[in-house]
Amino acid sequence: MNIQAVEIARDQNTARRNVSCRLCGSRLRHTLVDLGMSPPCESFLQADQLDQMELYYPLNVLVCHSCYLVQLKEYVSPETIFSEYAYFSSFSTSWVAHAKAYCGAITQRLGLGAHSFAVELASNDGYLLQHFLPLGVPVLGVEPAANVARAAVEKGVPTRVDFFGVRLALQMVAEGLRADLIIGNNVLAQVPDLNDFVAGIKILLKPEGVVTLEFPHVERLMTENQFDTIYHEHFSYFSLLTIDLMAARHGLRLIDVEELPTHGGSLRVYLANEGSSWATDDSIVELLDREKRHGLAEVTTYTSFGYKARRAKRDLLAFLIAAKDEGKTICGYGAPGKGNTLLNYCAIGTDFLDFTVDRNPYKHGRYTPGMHIPIKPIDAIDQAKPDYILILPWNLKDEIIQQMHHVAAWGAKFVVPIPFVTVLDPSELRR
Repeated sequence: MNIQAVEIARDQNTARRNVSCRLCGSRLRHTLVDLGMSPPCESFLQADQLDQMELYYPLNVLVCHSCYLVQLKEYVSPETIFSEYAYFSSFSTSWVAHAKAYCGAITQRLGLGAHSFAVELASNDGYLLQHFLPLGVPVLGVEPAANVARAAVEKGVPTRVDFFGVRLALQMVAEGLRADLIIGNNVLAQVPDLNDFVAGIKILLKPEGVVTLEFPHVERLMTENQFDTIYHEHFSYFSLLTIDLMAARHGLRLIDVEELPTHGGSLRVYLANEGSSWATDDSIVELLDREKRHGLAEVTTYTSFGYKARRAKRDLLAFLIAAKDEGKTICGYGAPGKGNTLLNYCAIGTDFLDFTVDRNPYKHGRYTPGMHIPIKPIDAIDQAKPDYILILPWNLKDEIIQQMHHVAAWGAKFVVPIPFVTVLDPSELRR
Protein backbone atom coordinates (compact mmCIF):
# COMPACT_ATOMS: atom_id res chain seq x y z
CA MET A 1 0.00 0.00 0.00
CA ASN A 2 1.47 3.39 -0.98
CA ILE A 3 1.75 6.39 1.35
CA GLN A 4 -1.27 8.16 -0.19
CA ALA A 5 -3.47 5.07 0.27
CA VAL A 6 -2.35 4.78 3.89
CA GLU A 7 -3.26 8.43 4.51
CA ILE A 8 -6.70 7.99 2.91
CA ALA A 9 -7.39 4.89 5.00
CA ARG A 10 -6.24 6.73 8.14
CA ASP A 11 -8.57 9.67 7.34
CA GLN A 12 -11.50 7.32 6.78
CA ASN A 13 -10.86 5.50 10.05
CA THR A 14 -10.59 8.80 11.90
CA ALA A 15 -13.91 9.95 10.35
CA ARG A 16 -15.58 6.75 11.52
CA ARG A 17 -14.23 7.19 15.04
CA ASN A 18 -15.30 10.84 15.17
CA VAL A 19 -18.93 10.34 14.24
CA SER A 20 -21.17 12.31 16.61
CA CYS A 21 -24.60 11.39 17.95
CA ARG A 22 -27.30 13.22 16.00
CA LEU A 23 -29.24 13.91 19.20
CA CYS A 24 -26.77 14.79 21.96
CA GLY A 25 -23.50 15.24 20.03
CA SER A 26 -21.49 12.63 21.95
CA ARG A 27 -18.81 10.75 20.03
CA LEU A 28 -20.10 7.37 18.83
CA ARG A 29 -17.81 4.47 19.75
CA HIS A 30 -20.09 1.42 19.94
CA THR A 31 -21.70 -0.81 17.28
CA LEU A 32 -25.13 -2.41 17.59
CA VAL A 33 -24.86 -4.54 14.44
CA ASP A 34 -23.05 -4.46 11.11
CA LEU A 35 -25.29 -5.71 8.27
CA GLY A 36 -22.69 -5.15 5.57
CA MET A 37 -23.32 -3.17 2.39
CA SER A 38 -26.79 -2.67 0.95
CA PRO A 39 -28.53 -0.44 -1.63
CA PRO A 40 -31.29 1.93 -0.47
CA CYS A 41 -34.25 -0.32 0.31
CA GLU A 42 -36.86 1.54 -1.75
CA SER A 43 -34.75 1.92 -4.91
CA PHE A 44 -36.72 -0.56 -7.02
CA LEU A 45 -35.27 -1.07 -10.46
CA GLN A 46 -36.75 -1.06 -13.93
CA ALA A 47 -35.67 -3.86 -16.28
CA ASP A 48 -33.36 -1.54 -18.23
CA GLN A 49 -31.50 -0.63 -15.02
CA LEU A 50 -30.42 -4.16 -14.14
CA ASP A 51 -27.22 -3.89 -16.18
CA GLN A 52 -26.20 -0.56 -14.64
CA MET A 53 -24.14 0.31 -11.59
CA GLU A 54 -26.04 0.21 -8.32
CA LEU A 55 -25.02 2.26 -5.29
CA TYR A 56 -24.42 0.41 -2.03
CA TYR A 57 -23.92 1.95 1.41
CA PRO A 58 -22.93 0.51 4.80
CA LEU A 59 -25.61 -0.70 7.19
CA ASN A 60 -23.38 -0.29 10.22
CA VAL A 61 -25.57 0.64 13.19
CA LEU A 62 -24.10 2.60 16.11
CA VAL A 63 -25.35 3.34 19.62
CA CYS A 64 -24.70 6.41 21.76
CA HIS A 65 -23.40 5.71 25.29
CA SER A 66 -24.89 9.00 26.55
CA CYS A 67 -28.49 9.11 25.27
CA TYR A 68 -28.78 5.50 23.99
CA LEU A 69 -29.93 6.58 20.55
CA VAL A 70 -29.40 3.75 18.06
CA GLN A 71 -28.48 5.29 14.72
CA LEU A 72 -27.08 5.06 11.22
CA LYS A 73 -24.92 7.73 9.68
CA GLU A 74 -26.63 9.77 6.96
CA TYR A 75 -25.30 7.85 3.98
CA VAL A 76 -28.27 8.82 1.80
CA SER A 77 -30.00 12.21 2.01
CA PRO A 78 -33.75 12.47 2.68
CA GLU A 79 -34.14 14.33 -0.63
CA THR A 80 -32.74 11.29 -2.45
CA ILE A 81 -34.98 8.84 -0.59
CA PHE A 82 -38.26 10.70 -0.35
CA SER A 83 -38.55 12.93 -3.44
CA GLU A 84 -40.34 10.03 -5.15
CA TYR A 85 -41.34 7.24 -2.81
CA ALA A 86 -42.52 3.70 -3.48
CA TYR A 87 -44.33 3.13 -0.18
CA PHE A 88 -48.07 3.87 -0.06
CA SER A 89 -49.54 3.27 3.40
CA SER A 90 -53.06 2.55 2.14
CA PHE A 91 -52.02 -0.81 0.65
CA SER A 92 -51.95 -2.31 4.15
CA THR A 93 -55.53 -2.93 5.26
CA SER A 94 -54.54 -3.44 8.89
CA TRP A 95 -52.49 -0.22 8.96
CA VAL A 96 -55.41 1.84 7.62
CA ALA A 97 -57.69 0.26 10.25
CA HIS A 98 -55.11 1.13 12.92
CA ALA A 99 -55.09 4.75 11.72
CA LYS A 100 -58.90 4.98 11.69
CA ALA A 101 -59.14 3.69 15.25
CA TYR A 102 -56.53 6.23 16.36
CA CYS A 103 -58.42 9.15 14.76
CA GLY A 104 -61.63 8.26 16.54
CA ALA A 105 -59.91 7.79 19.90
CA ILE A 106 -57.75 10.93 19.79
CA THR A 107 -60.67 13.09 18.63
CA GLN A 108 -62.63 12.03 21.69
CA ARG A 109 -59.67 12.25 24.07
CA LEU A 110 -58.68 15.79 23.05
CA GLY A 111 -62.19 17.02 22.28
CA LEU A 112 -61.26 17.89 18.71
CA GLY A 113 -63.81 19.52 16.43
CA ALA A 114 -64.32 22.21 13.81
CA HIS A 115 -62.37 24.66 15.99
CA SER A 116 -59.28 22.43 16.05
CA PHE A 117 -56.36 21.88 13.69
CA ALA A 118 -54.51 18.58 13.24
CA VAL A 119 -51.24 18.27 11.32
CA GLU A 120 -49.62 15.01 10.29
CA LEU A 121 -45.92 15.00 9.46
CA ALA A 122 -45.00 12.56 6.70
CA SER A 123 -48.69 12.06 5.94
CA ASN A 124 -48.04 9.72 3.01
CA ASP A 125 -51.13 9.07 0.87
CA GLY A 126 -53.70 10.39 3.35
CA TYR A 127 -54.19 6.94 4.92
CA LEU A 128 -54.73 8.58 8.36
CA LEU A 129 -55.94 12.15 7.88
CA GLN A 130 -58.80 10.98 5.66
CA HIS A 131 -60.50 9.62 8.79
CA PHE A 132 -60.65 13.07 10.40
CA LEU A 133 -62.67 14.49 7.50
CA PRO A 134 -66.02 12.88 8.43
CA LEU A 135 -65.36 13.89 12.06
CA GLY A 136 -65.27 17.55 11.01
CA VAL A 137 -61.67 18.15 12.15
CA PRO A 138 -59.62 20.48 9.89
CA VAL A 139 -56.34 18.85 8.86
CA LEU A 140 -53.15 19.40 6.92
CA GLY A 141 -50.65 16.81 5.78
CA VAL A 142 -46.95 17.52 5.29
CA GLU A 143 -45.41 15.02 2.87
CA PRO A 144 -42.10 15.42 0.99
CA ALA A 145 -42.83 12.83 -1.72
CA ALA A 146 -44.86 14.55 -4.43
CA ASN A 147 -46.06 11.31 -6.04
CA VAL A 148 -47.47 10.07 -2.71
CA ALA A 149 -48.92 13.48 -1.78
CA ARG A 150 -50.96 13.48 -5.01
CA ALA A 151 -52.78 10.37 -3.83
CA ALA A 152 -53.68 12.16 -0.58
CA VAL A 153 -55.01 15.23 -2.39
CA GLU A 154 -57.17 12.95 -4.55
CA LYS A 155 -58.74 11.69 -1.30
CA GLY A 156 -59.59 15.27 -0.33
CA VAL A 157 -56.77 15.58 2.22
CA PRO A 158 -55.02 18.99 2.05
CA THR A 159 -51.29 18.27 1.73
CA ARG A 160 -48.19 20.43 1.57
CA VAL A 161 -45.23 18.94 -0.29
CA ASP A 162 -42.22 19.79 1.85
CA PHE A 163 -39.81 18.54 4.50
CA PHE A 164 -40.71 19.52 8.06
CA GLY A 165 -38.41 21.36 10.43
CA VAL A 166 -37.88 24.77 11.97
CA ARG A 167 -38.01 26.55 8.60
CA LEU A 168 -41.43 25.19 7.66
CA ALA A 169 -42.80 25.50 11.20
CA LEU A 170 -41.95 29.20 11.30
CA GLN A 171 -43.51 29.65 7.88
CA MET A 172 -46.73 27.94 8.99
CA VAL A 173 -46.94 29.99 12.18
CA ALA A 174 -46.46 33.16 10.09
CA GLU A 175 -49.47 32.00 8.05
CA GLY A 176 -51.53 31.76 11.26
CA LEU A 177 -51.32 27.98 11.55
CA ARG A 178 -50.80 26.46 15.02
CA ALA A 179 -51.67 22.85 15.80
CA ASP A 180 -53.84 21.37 18.53
CA LEU A 181 -52.57 17.95 17.48
CA ILE A 182 -49.35 17.02 15.69
CA ILE A 183 -49.06 13.44 14.48
CA GLY A 184 -45.89 11.65 13.44
CA ASN A 185 -46.33 7.97 12.62
CA ASN A 186 -43.09 6.21 11.69
CA VAL A 187 -41.44 9.46 10.65
CA LEU A 188 -39.15 10.18 13.62
CA ALA A 189 -36.84 7.35 12.53
CA GLN A 190 -36.58 8.89 9.06
CA VAL A 191 -35.29 12.30 10.17
CA PRO A 192 -31.50 12.83 10.10
CA ASP A 193 -31.66 16.19 11.90
CA LEU A 194 -33.69 15.23 14.95
CA ASN A 195 -33.13 18.47 16.80
CA ASP A 196 -34.39 20.59 13.90
CA PHE A 197 -37.45 18.36 13.52
CA VAL A 198 -38.42 18.39 17.20
CA ALA A 199 -37.70 22.12 17.48
CA GLY A 200 -40.14 22.60 14.60
CA ILE A 201 -42.78 20.59 16.45
CA LYS A 202 -42.30 22.82 19.51
CA ILE A 203 -42.80 25.94 17.37
CA LEU A 204 -45.94 24.65 15.64
CA LEU A 205 -47.65 23.28 18.75
CA LYS A 206 -50.24 25.36 20.61
CA PRO A 207 -49.55 25.91 24.35
CA GLU A 208 -52.06 23.18 25.31
CA GLY A 209 -51.57 21.09 22.18
CA VAL A 210 -50.53 17.44 22.10
CA VAL A 211 -48.03 15.54 19.94
CA THR A 212 -48.30 11.82 19.27
CA LEU A 213 -45.38 9.94 17.75
CA GLU A 214 -45.32 6.27 16.79
CA PHE A 215 -42.10 4.38 16.11
CA PRO A 216 -40.73 0.84 16.42
CA HIS A 217 -39.53 0.18 19.95
CA VAL A 218 -35.80 -0.64 20.02
CA GLU A 219 -36.41 -2.91 23.00
CA ARG A 220 -38.62 -5.13 20.82
CA LEU A 221 -36.18 -4.85 17.90
CA MET A 222 -33.42 -6.38 20.02
CA THR A 223 -35.53 -8.85 22.01
CA GLU A 224 -37.20 -10.29 18.90
CA ASN A 225 -34.19 -10.06 16.58
CA GLN A 226 -35.82 -7.64 14.15
CA PHE A 227 -32.54 -6.68 12.47
CA ASP A 228 -34.25 -6.41 9.07
CA THR A 229 -36.12 -3.30 10.22
CA ILE A 230 -32.77 -1.52 9.85
CA TYR A 231 -32.31 0.27 6.52
CA HIS A 232 -30.92 3.53 5.21
CA GLU A 233 -34.14 5.53 5.33
CA HIS A 234 -34.34 4.79 9.07
CA PHE A 235 -31.67 6.99 10.56
CA SER A 236 -32.58 6.32 14.22
CA TYR A 237 -34.17 3.75 16.54
CA PHE A 238 -35.68 4.76 19.88
CA SER A 239 -36.27 3.66 23.42
CA LEU A 240 -38.52 5.62 25.77
CA LEU A 241 -35.36 6.60 27.65
CA THR A 242 -34.08 8.36 24.54
CA ILE A 243 -37.44 9.99 23.78
CA ASP A 244 -37.56 11.36 27.33
CA LEU A 245 -34.13 12.97 26.88
CA MET A 246 -35.04 14.26 23.41
CA ALA A 247 -38.27 15.88 24.62
CA ALA A 248 -36.56 17.61 27.52
CA ARG A 249 -33.96 19.15 25.17
CA HIS A 250 -36.80 20.98 23.39
CA GLY A 251 -39.10 22.08 26.18
CA LEU A 252 -41.48 19.15 25.80
CA ARG A 253 -42.39 16.35 28.20
CA LEU A 254 -43.87 12.89 28.04
CA ILE A 255 -47.45 12.65 29.31
CA ASP A 256 -48.43 9.13 28.20
CA VAL A 257 -47.18 6.06 26.34
CA GLU A 258 -48.88 3.07 24.76
CA GLU A 259 -47.31 -0.18 23.55
CA LEU A 260 -48.64 -1.21 20.14
CA PRO A 261 -48.33 -4.42 18.10
CA THR A 262 -47.67 -2.55 14.84
CA HIS A 263 -44.37 -3.00 12.96
CA GLY A 264 -43.29 -5.81 15.22
CA GLY A 265 -43.84 -3.77 18.38
CA SER A 266 -44.07 0.03 18.54
CA LEU A 267 -44.54 2.81 21.05
CA ARG A 268 -47.03 5.64 20.76
CA VAL A 269 -45.83 8.50 22.91
CA TYR A 270 -47.83 11.58 23.85
CA LEU A 271 -45.92 14.84 24.32
CA ALA A 272 -47.00 18.25 25.57
CA ASN A 273 -45.31 21.54 26.37
CA GLU A 274 -43.43 21.62 29.66
CA GLY A 275 -45.65 24.37 31.04
CA SER A 276 -48.96 22.83 29.94
CA SER A 277 -51.68 21.53 32.25
CA TRP A 278 -51.50 17.92 31.03
CA ALA A 279 -50.90 15.36 33.79
CA THR A 280 -48.24 12.66 33.40
CA ASP A 281 -49.57 9.11 33.28
CA ASP A 282 -48.04 6.39 35.48
CA SER A 283 -47.28 4.38 32.33
CA ILE A 284 -44.29 6.65 31.66
CA VAL A 285 -42.45 5.80 34.89
CA GLU A 286 -43.38 2.12 34.58
CA LEU A 287 -41.93 1.74 31.08
CA LEU A 288 -38.82 3.78 31.86
CA ASP A 289 -38.17 1.51 34.85
CA ARG A 290 -38.71 -1.61 32.73
CA GLU A 291 -36.28 -0.42 30.06
CA LYS A 292 -33.65 0.13 32.74
CA ARG A 293 -34.26 -3.35 34.17
CA HIS A 294 -33.81 -4.79 30.66
CA GLY A 295 -30.47 -3.04 30.28
CA LEU A 296 -31.40 -0.28 27.84
CA ALA A 297 -29.27 2.14 29.87
CA GLU A 298 -26.22 -0.12 29.46
CA VAL A 299 -24.15 -0.13 26.26
CA THR A 300 -23.29 -3.84 26.62
CA THR A 301 -26.97 -4.72 26.06
CA TYR A 302 -26.78 -3.16 22.60
CA THR A 303 -23.33 -4.40 21.56
CA SER A 304 -24.31 -8.05 22.13
CA PHE A 305 -27.11 -7.89 19.52
CA GLY A 306 -24.96 -8.64 16.46
CA TYR A 307 -24.68 -12.34 17.32
CA LYS A 308 -28.46 -12.83 17.05
CA ALA A 309 -28.56 -11.30 13.56
CA ARG A 310 -25.75 -13.54 12.33
CA ARG A 311 -27.46 -16.62 13.77
CA ALA A 312 -30.77 -15.73 12.04
CA LYS A 313 -28.92 -15.35 8.73
CA ARG A 314 -27.43 -18.83 9.03
CA ASP A 315 -30.80 -20.24 10.12
CA LEU A 316 -32.67 -18.84 7.10
CA LEU A 317 -30.00 -19.82 4.58
CA ALA A 318 -29.85 -23.37 5.95
CA PHE A 319 -33.61 -23.72 5.48
CA LEU A 320 -33.58 -22.32 1.94
CA ILE A 321 -30.63 -24.47 0.86
CA ALA A 322 -32.29 -27.60 2.22
CA ALA A 323 -35.59 -26.74 0.49
CA LYS A 324 -33.91 -26.12 -2.87
CA ASP A 325 -31.88 -29.34 -2.53
CA GLU A 326 -35.22 -31.15 -2.17
CA GLY A 327 -36.45 -29.57 -5.40
CA LYS A 328 -38.93 -27.21 -3.72
CA THR A 329 -40.07 -23.96 -5.33
CA ILE A 330 -40.05 -20.78 -3.29
CA CYS A 331 -41.42 -17.29 -3.88
CA GLY A 332 -41.73 -14.23 -1.71
CA TYR A 333 -44.72 -12.23 -0.52
CA GLY A 334 -44.15 -8.49 -0.35
CA ALA A 335 -41.33 -6.14 -1.29
CA PRO A 336 -41.00 -4.00 1.86
CA GLY A 337 -37.94 -2.13 3.04
CA LYS A 338 -37.32 -4.72 5.74
CA GLY A 339 -37.47 -7.46 3.13
CA ASN A 340 -34.74 -5.85 1.07
CA THR A 341 -32.47 -5.59 4.11
CA LEU A 342 -33.04 -9.28 4.78
CA LEU A 343 -32.47 -10.32 1.15
CA ASN A 344 -29.26 -8.33 0.79
CA TYR A 345 -27.80 -9.24 4.19
CA CYS A 346 -28.44 -12.94 3.53
CA ALA A 347 -27.56 -12.70 -0.21
CA ILE A 348 -30.90 -14.26 -1.23
CA GLY A 349 -31.49 -13.81 -4.95
CA THR A 350 -33.31 -15.68 -7.69
CA ASP A 351 -31.24 -18.75 -6.89
CA PHE A 352 -33.60 -19.09 -3.92
CA LEU A 353 -36.70 -16.97 -4.69
CA ASP A 354 -38.23 -17.25 -8.16
CA PHE A 355 -40.07 -13.95 -7.64
CA THR A 356 -41.95 -11.96 -5.04
CA VAL A 357 -45.40 -10.34 -5.18
CA ASP A 358 -46.79 -7.10 -3.83
CA ARG A 359 -50.18 -5.40 -3.60
CA ASN A 360 -48.68 -2.07 -4.67
CA PRO A 361 -48.97 -1.74 -8.48
CA TYR A 362 -46.14 0.85 -8.42
CA LYS A 363 -43.72 -2.04 -7.82
CA HIS A 364 -45.08 -4.45 -10.43
CA GLY A 365 -42.60 -5.15 -13.22
CA ARG A 366 -39.73 -3.79 -11.15
CA TYR A 367 -36.95 -5.61 -9.35
CA THR A 368 -35.80 -5.54 -5.75
CA PRO A 369 -32.66 -3.48 -5.10
CA GLY A 370 -29.45 -5.45 -4.90
CA MET A 371 -30.79 -8.97 -5.33
CA HIS A 372 -32.89 -8.15 -8.44
CA ILE A 373 -35.83 -10.41 -7.62
CA PRO A 374 -38.77 -9.69 -9.99
CA ILE A 375 -41.88 -8.20 -8.36
CA LYS A 376 -45.23 -9.41 -9.67
CA PRO A 377 -48.94 -8.97 -8.88
CA ILE A 378 -50.43 -11.17 -6.16
CA ASP A 379 -52.08 -13.60 -8.60
CA ALA A 380 -48.63 -14.76 -9.78
CA ILE A 381 -48.63 -17.03 -6.73
CA ASP A 382 -51.80 -18.76 -7.93
CA GLN A 383 -50.24 -19.32 -11.33
CA ALA A 384 -46.89 -20.63 -10.05
CA LYS A 385 -48.23 -22.63 -7.07
CA PRO A 386 -44.95 -22.60 -5.12
CA ASP A 387 -44.20 -25.00 -2.29
CA TYR A 388 -43.11 -22.22 0.08
CA ILE A 389 -44.02 -18.52 0.37
CA LEU A 390 -41.48 -16.42 2.27
CA ILE A 391 -43.34 -13.60 4.04
CA LEU A 392 -41.03 -10.58 3.90
CA PRO A 393 -43.33 -8.11 5.74
CA TRP A 394 -43.53 -10.57 8.66
CA ASN A 395 -45.20 -7.93 10.84
CA LEU A 396 -48.28 -8.39 8.60
CA LYS A 397 -48.13 -12.20 8.59
CA ASP A 398 -51.61 -12.66 10.10
CA GLU A 399 -53.18 -10.35 7.50
CA ILE A 400 -51.27 -12.04 4.66
CA ILE A 401 -52.07 -15.59 5.74
CA GLN A 402 -55.73 -14.64 6.02
CA GLN A 403 -55.69 -13.17 2.49
CA MET A 404 -53.76 -16.11 1.02
CA HIS A 405 -55.26 -19.00 2.99
CA HIS A 406 -56.35 -20.64 -0.26
CA VAL A 407 -52.76 -21.70 -1.04
CA ALA A 408 -53.40 -24.63 1.27
CA ALA A 409 -55.29 -26.21 -1.66
CA TRP A 410 -52.00 -27.18 -3.33
CA GLY A 411 -50.07 -27.75 -0.10
CA ALA A 412 -48.09 -24.52 0.04
CA LYS A 413 -46.62 -23.39 3.35
CA PHE A 414 -45.66 -19.97 4.65
CA VAL A 415 -42.17 -19.19 5.94
CA VAL A 416 -41.68 -16.43 8.52
CA PRO A 417 -37.97 -15.46 8.80
CA ILE A 418 -37.98 -13.36 12.00
CA PRO A 419 -36.95 -13.83 14.79
CA PHE A 420 -35.87 -17.22 13.41
CA VAL A 421 -37.34 -19.42 10.68
CA THR A 422 -40.88 -20.63 11.34
CA VAL A 423 -42.88 -22.69 8.82
CA LEU A 424 -46.66 -22.29 8.99
CA ASP A 425 -49.08 -24.70 7.30
CA PRO A 426 -52.27 -22.77 6.41
CA SER A 427 -54.27 -26.01 6.38
CA GLU A 428 -53.60 -26.25 10.11
CA LEU A 429 -54.43 -22.63 10.88
CA ARG A 430 -57.90 -21.37 11.65
CA ARG A 431 -59.14 -18.63 9.34
